[in-house]
Parts: sequence; C-alpha cells; structure tokens
Amino acid sequence: MSPQLEFVADAARFLDAAAGLLAADPVACSVVASFANRAVAAREAGVAPPPGDWWLVVRDEGGAVVGAGMRTAPFEPRPPYLLPMPDEAAVALAGALHARGEETLGVNGALPAAALCAQELARLGGGRVEVSRHTRLFELGELDWPAPAPGRLRHAGRDDLDVTAEWYAAFGGDADEQAGRPRGSSAHELPSRDDLLRRIEAGHVYLWVDAHDRPVHMLGATPPAFGTVRLGPVYTPPAERGRGWAGNAVAHLSHRLRAAGLRVCLYTDQDNPTSNKIYVALGYRPVVDTANLLITR
Repeated sequence: MSPQLEFVADAARFLDAAAGLLAADPVACSVVASFANRAVAAREAGVAPPPGDWWLVVRDEGGAVVGAGMRTAPFEPRPPYLLPMPDEAAVALAGALHARGEETLGVNGALPAAALCAQELARLGGGRVEVSRHTRLFELGELDWPAPAPGRLRHAGRDDLDVTAEWYAAFGGDADEQAGRPRGSSAHELPSRDDLLRRIEAGHVYLWVDAHDRPVHMLGATPPAFGTVRLGPVYTPPAERGRGWAGNAVAHLSHRLRAAGLRVCLYTDQDNPTSNKIYVALGYRPVVDTANLLITR
C-alpha cells in the first residue's frame, strides 16, 4: 500500500497526531516541532495562520506515523520543510502537491526526503533542482568552554527592539556573504517587528553585552519542544567580529539550557567555515544533513 498523506490546517491538531514521532527524535524534529508550537501560541494570541499553510502527517499501511512536514515558510517560494520519511512518501508528496495545483518551487529539510520530493516535482512540472544551501543540524555534546570574553549574556528587552530588528534584517545577507554567496541569494526568515517583540517578551532573544553594557552580539532560541531548544540566529555585526562574542554567548546559553535539563541543537550553513568551526570547538556534533533546494524552470 502507498503511504497515507494527511494534510492538516490546524497546528494543534497536527501536534496531537504527530506527537509520538516528534518526541521520539526531538532533535531531528526540532524545526517542525518548534514552528508548530509557535503557530499554536500565535493562534491562542488571536493571530490567524497565513492562508495556504499546512502541516503533513505521513502514515504507513498500519496507520503508524512515519514522517511529517509543513508548509509555513513566510518567504518565497514558500518551500515545504520535510522531516525524514520513507522514500516512497517523499515521492508521493510531490505527486499530491502537483495534483493539488500547488506551485512548489522549493523544498527544504532532511535528506534524502527533500531531494526525492524536489526531483519528482521537477519531473512532473519541468525544470531542474538546484541547491540553495547545504545545512547541517548539530547537537551539543560535552561543552568545551571558549576563552572568556568580557561582558555577559542577558535577555533582550523592549528597549532593544530596534537593534535586534536591525540585526535580524542584516543576518541573512551577512550569512550569504560569509558562505561565499551573493548577498540576498538565499531566503531567510525575517520576523515582523510585532513577532520579534513577542519573542523578546517571551524571553527567547538574548544579547551579549560588553564590559560597558553595550550590545555586541545577538542570539535567538526557540521555546522548548519535547525537551529540546534550537539556537539561532547567531549574529555578530561586522565591526564586532573576531572578539569571542559569539562563542561565549552560545556557550553560556547552551550551559544554561543544559542545566535546565534541555537538549540543545543548532543549524549551520555548511558553506560557512567560520560558524562551523566555532560550534565544533564548543562541542557541537553533527546529527543530520539537510538542504534548501530550488526548482528552476
């Protein structure tokens, strides 16, 4: 029998169905789990989900959940994000999206599922698959402290909204340049000021401040999902780089979260040698390779 694909519009209903899968491997599933939790919180706060968003539950012939995904990206081409799933499910998903008339010009997520889905979409609709970014998920092993830098880690507050908004906006372009790509060549999530303020007020945005209490680095974190927190974005403005701010901020927050009994993970751009070197030196270890894929016609 073919895999059963269940498209769900409500994030809470999706979490009810997929909780067992997400809890079984909370690190590999952290993106989908954290976005689903965020969608539920937004709905409870009275924010309607964007039209066209969906969540995917993949079941085998016995009804067991064996995969999941989502299409909630706020940037074009709104690529679905896929968790690991059987190969035939990834191919079947491409067929279902084609049959639904959903234009799908990108797929992100775990390999090989994302690649198989993108290749089938290209076969059905024409075009070829190109890699926008190779990414890799890391989980903290044994924390290795970096050389100390002056200053401290603190929560961002309402008064920090302007600087954090500026740094969120700069993060994507700077990340492209550090990876050797043209600025703006890959899509990155950019929260609205209202969304960013909600994250700040919920305590999920941090700043490293120097000895003069001046913000020199920003670090985000997701709310815990199934005992796991994912860090990001990790951003130091160009004038402050090379001073140890990022390594110390990540180390201090990682230690704080680990002490609270949480697992800690983060994504890296495989083409950015600077960030990969920092995280490996801190004790982060690779878990799964992922990719952002585009379909060009």
